[in-house]
Amino acid sequence: MAVGGYSGTVLTSEDGITWTLRTSVASNGVYGLAYGNNTFLGVGSSGSILTSSDGISWTTQTSGTSTTLRGATFGNSLFVAFGGSGIYTSSDGTSWISRTSGTGNQLRGSTYGNSTFIVVGYSGTILTSSDGSTWTSRTSGTSEVLSGVTYGNSTFVTVGHGDTVLTSSDGTTWTSRTSGNNQGKKPITYGNNTFVAIGGGGTIYTSSDGTTWTSKTSGLSSVNGITYGNSLFVVVGGSGKIITSADGTTWTSRTSGTSNDLDEVTPR
Repeated sequence: MAVGGYSGTVLTSEDGITWTLRTSVASNGVYGLAYGNNTFLGVGSSGSILTSSDGISWTTQTSGTSTTLRGATFGNSLFVAFGGSGIYTSSDGTSWISRTSGTGNQLRGSTYGNSTFIVVGYSGTILTSSDGSTWTSRTSGTSEVLSGVTYGNSTFVTVGHGDTVLTSSDGTTWTSRTSGNNQGKKPITYGNNTFVAIGGGGTIYTSSDGTTWTSKTSGLSSVNGITYGNSLFVVVGGSGKIITSADGTTWTSRTSGTSNDLDEVTPR
């Protein structure tokens, strides 16, 4: 696993429990991470892109944009990164192509599942693509900011400000759900037959189907990223905080070795 954060902070772990601080060669924040094609990809401020084959030694790449990149995902042998309202794709993390998103709204979350890329953002923006090149705007039914999206159990789930939870089987038609709490939610992931989303004040929400949700206190006041890998949920946040859970219910604090804010985490 790899974690990215403030001032180019990069951490790696083989098991999600013991973490090692690495030198990323980045001076700015690493806000998004993805893994694919035997490559770790980190994106961040001023269009910065970093790649690594092992998470230890990192190389700076040229993105072709000075826009801050907020996130990235990998699917169908393709990296997709986004920043502002722009979308960028690469097969290897080195050579990048700017794509037309069709929206002027800020983009905040992405995933790949069911042979479909999905990017979500401000004003209820949902964009889908089968190839990462051509993007189609979908009707979300909300004007709230959508900040996280994932795929699991044959279902896409996106979350955002307020009590915004939307589900879809195909990424095209979306249904509004409720988690029972008006706190905004940002990161979301799927693993161990469970959707796990993090809301304001560090509240953790779990669901088996994306429709019925249960809330729990995480003990963190600031949460920025979440992933599932190595049979473990991993959550990262402010001041170098990392917590892990096998089931999304019982959480354990881990030592990160840094006090920098941590923004994103990805499995190998």
